[in-house]
This record gives sequence, C-alpha cells and structure tokens, in this order.
Amino acid sequence: MYEVLRDTSRAQGTNLALQQPIGGGKYRTWNWNEYLAAAEQIAAGLRAIGIRNGDVVALNSETRAEFYLADLGIMTNGSVAAALYHSYPPADLIRTIANSGAKALFVENPKMFAALKSAPVEHFILFTGHAEGAITLDELIAKGQHAIAAAPTFIEEIVSSVTPADNAILYLTSGATGEPKMVMVKHGALVQNIEVGPQVLPVDQRDITIAFLPSAHITQRLVMELLPIDFGVPVVFSESLSKLPGEMKSIRPTLFVAPPRFWERIYSSIRTEVKKRPPIAQKIFFAALGVGLAAAKYRRQGKPVPGYLKFPLKLADKLAFSKIRERFGGRLRIAISGGAPLGAELAEFFEAVGIPLVEGYGLTEGGVIVFNPIDRPMAGSIGKALPGVQIRFAEDGEILVKSPGLFSHYHNDPEATAAVLKDGWLHTGDSGHIDSEGYIYITGRKKELIVLSNGKKVFPSRAEGLFKLEPLISQVVLVGDRLPQVTALFTIHPNAAEALPGMEAFKGKPLAELAAAAPVNKEVQRLVAKVNKQLAPFEQIRKFRILPRDFSIETGEMTATMKVRRAKVLANFQDVVDALYAGKDSLGEF
Repeated sequence: MYEVLRDTSRAQGTNLALQQPIGGGKYRTWNWNEYLAAAEQIAAGLRAIGIRNGDVVALNSETRAEFYLADLGIMTNGSVAAALYHSYPPADLIRTIANSGAKALFVENPKMFAALKSAPVEHFILFTGHAEGAITLDELIAKGQHAIAAAPTFIEEIVSSVTPADNAILYLTSGATGEPKMVMVKHGALVQNIEVGPQVLPVDQRDITIAFLPSAHITQRLVMELLPIDFGVPVVFSESLSKLPGEMKSIRPTLFVAPPRFWERIYSSIRTEVKKRPPIAQKIFFAALGVGLAAAKYRRQGKPVPGYLKFPLKLADKLAFSKIRERFGGRLRIAISGGAPLGAELAEFFEAVGIPLVEGYGLTEGGVIVFNPIDRPMAGSIGKALPGVQIRFAEDGEILVKSPGLFSHYHNDPEATAAVLKDGWLHTGDSGHIDSEGYIYITGRKKELIVLSNGKKVFPSRAEGLFKLEPLISQVVLVGDRLPQVTALFTIHPNAAEALPGMEAFKGKPLAELAAAAPVNKEVQRLVAKVNKQLAPFEQIRKFRILPRDFSIETGEMTATMKVRRAKVLANFQDVVDALYAGKDSLGEF
C-alpha cells in the first residue's frame, strides 16, 4: 500500500488529498506529498518505539484524517492495522484488543483513552489532546522525523522489508450473523482489489467525496480510504452525522458512498415531507415520480427515452427532482450503496429522480467482488463480477468466490478459516442467482433462513425489504424458525407516526406511547396486508407486534454499521415472541 500512496504522491504532488474539519467552518488540509510524508514519519516513529514488521497496531477513532495517516503509517512500517468499531462498549473493545495481540493503540482523544487505558498494549498514541500515559500523534511524528534525519535510508530500509505477502489489515467483522471474527488481509490482496477500480469507476483527481462511515468497516476502508489513494481523489471528512446534510451542500461531492440505511432515511424524510403538502402538490410529485420511473425503465433496458416522455420528464425534473439532487450538492455523479442489501424499489426511486444508486457487493473476507456497471446499474441486482473474480453457485444456491483479493485467514482461528475457505473458494454464506446478462441477485443469508415447522423455507430479507419504502417503519424482523407461521416485530419512526391521521393528541409523546397508539397499529396492519399480497401464502405475516423502542448498538441489536443482529433482537424480545405464538390475540392478528 505504501507504493500506491508513493505513486500517487509523485503524480498529484500538491493537489488536495485530505480535508479535516477543525471547528468553526475551518479545515486542516493535506496534499499528497504531505500525506506520504506523514505516513513515512509515523512508520519511522512506530519503528523508533519498538513496533516491528508483523506487529498488530489497533486504532479506535471516528473516521478522520489522522486515522488515514496512521493507517497508512502502520502499513508502511510493515505492521498490521486493526481498526475497532469505536461505538462498541469499552469492555468489548478491550477484549478485542487483547485477542488481537496489539502492541500499540491509537485513540482519538483523552476521553477514549480513559475508557481503554486498561487495554494490554505497550503504547498509547492520541490523535488529539493530551493525557498522562499516552503520547500524541505529533510526538510520534517527531520521533519519526528524528529517526529519518539521523539515517537518510531509514524509510527505504523499512519499506523494502515489506512484501505483497505480508499481512496489512486485521478486520473485525460487524457480527451481524454471529460472533465477530478477526479477518487478516495481505498487502497483495488489498492492492489487487483497489487496482480493479479504474476499470469500473470513472473517477479521478477532479472528483471529490465525503467520508463518514466507520473506518473499521471494509466498505469505508477500501472504497473511501484506499481506493481514493489509487485514483488521487480528495477526501473531505464529515464533522458529524448531524452536519452531513449541510456539508453535502457546501462540499458538493461528485462521489458518495453510503449504506442502504442512509438512502432509506432520505427516502423516508422525502415521503414524510410530501405527505405534509397540499393535495395538489402531492399529486404533482407522484405524477413526476411516475414519469421518472417510466423513463428509468427504458434506460435499464438500454433503450432511449421515448420522445413523448421527454417534455414531461424535463418538467418533472424542474418541479421535483432537481430539488432532491440539490440536497446532495447538485453535482453528484456516482452514488454508491454498499455494506448491506439495497431494496429494488428504493433503487428505482433514486434512479427515477436522477441519482441512480450503484450497488456493489463484498465481504470482509473477500473485499469488493461484485459491482453494478456505472452506465447501466440494475435495480435489485448487486451487479456483475469484477475483473479477476470468479463466481459459482453451490447446489443450495450459496455464492462461492475465488479472487486475488480474498483474505488469508481468521486470526488465531484455523477451524473457522477452513469452514469458509475450501480449495481456494470462499463460501460467502449468501444465497443468490445470476441472470443471462451476468447480473447477480442476492436471495438472502443462509444463516438467516427461516425453516417453518412444516418444512417451508422463508428468506426473511425478501419480506423485510418490502417494508423499507414505508416512512412509518424503522425496522422489521421476521420470526418463525421451527415455528408454525411467520410473525413480525416492528419498530417505527416517531415523526411519521405523529403525522398519521388521528395522532394529533400524541404530538411529542414518548416512542412507547406512539407505538401503542391505535392509529399506528391500524397503519401497520394496512402495510402488512399490502406486503402479504406480494408473498406466497406460507411467507405471509400472520401476527405482528410494534415494539416500544427502536433497536440500538447499546442493546446489542444493531452492529456499528447499522445491520440488525437478528438473534440478539429475538433474545431481547423473547417475551414478545412468546406472546405472538401463545394463541388467539386480536392485536396485530390476520
């Protein structure tokens, strides 16, 4: 990875590389030469305090410029960078640090250091602030500068000792379908994965992006940190999620990557706003949307938009779609959805308004392996296999992958490694199929498959995905494994609940009261009946409950990347599940 950064530094030099907010609307910036120099100095500083090739160095920080600098510095030193999900409880993080065998830990600030100072590492390095028992990033860089000044060949000696076969990153999986695992990836696999980028993504140094996803996740790490190095694309860091909408308008990104949850919330907010407008305005919006959907259908088929649609489409764009695109700054060329499955209907909506979402697919163990063509993304599909990636399907439909970008092993877990990596093929745990044009479709996760007591098999993601476009629904989890019928647990969006007819007296009430309100239950019943019409009889939801709170990371029901941990939800709400199968009940029954 050092060589990738060095090559871009030589080509881009003083062009903008990183832009970090420092408060008050001000930014600190690094050009590519400064990025490279910082990585070298951090590597030399780590070497000066005794960190060697193959040593694990952990990072616990929000996504920011200093993380990028430290990450590349660790890899330049030939050490292994292990990023943590900073939102997880300190006890979990300390256990993970111990299991990784890390010798040093970068932490964002003194508050994080205080929570993790009992971690079994030899060195703590602070990105910001000061604390007894830790050195600052600036002090580490100063040590590196001194070492380089004392021996001009110091950096060359370090980087020449690192090979493509050396370990580079130790990922921690999010644990959506089980206990998190530590995934080791080599330099060669990282470089192979990002060097495919120019073949499928038409971006360069003239583009710009905003980073806000957690750096422990592979989508952020590969697509928003390492890939921009190869492209020379400058990265601006979001100060916070609450400020992201304003930052989109001021930075005006041309490339943007976000998980489906982000796009779902944008869509939900648009739908809620439209419902508050006068009837005539609502009719105009939905008429415009109809025109946009019709035009998008022709584009997906590779056909020109018919002449009779062109004027209505231009009018729809002026009245509605351009205003939606302005929320993203108005010049977004490539919008990518990754990290979890994207519903086809959601993709079709954004395609209709002029922001076609390009969905890709990857795994911590496999890197990015499938991506939709930019010029013809197919709603509902994860795309086509990337160059150099081989894909085949097992008899039960499981997707198997072979590529140069695969992980090498699970850290200290040879049995788990052997269970998923067989004869060079990665068993992904995802089921799917491929069409005649090479577009691949995900059916669902094998581990999440519901097998009813009558033997019928239900992939919950199919039904759950049909609720994603409903503004009222925040989360839905289907229940029914080894049980006689399918039931569901729902959580709701408070703003959408308050906007329902008959909810006037509930304005500002706690979520638990909103969830128990009769108009909310009536609306969820309507939505369930609507979805059931699209399902086979055995897949249909027979009963449901609306939960008094949303799922959260703190309760263990959500991963740091906002994926639902199904098993944890069922465990936390076991009493509710028991009640659903305890006999006749008029509430939420069909």
